[in-house]
Amino acid sequence: MDDKAFSDWLIARTPSRRWGELEDLIGAAIFLASDASSFVNGQIIYVDGGVTASL
Repeated sequence: MDDKAFSDWLIARTPSRRWGELEDLIGAAIFLASDASSFVNGQIIYVDGGVTASL
């Protein structure tokens, strides 16, 4: 985040157009800790603002 050129490049590639915050992980963590995910296994859940989908 301290490198402005890299930060600008990353933000431009990220559909959400921002860096992630700690609070962005809360929904996924609650889901994985709840019974709603009791049949979920072996998955990778990307909480990355869509950057992985843009690669």
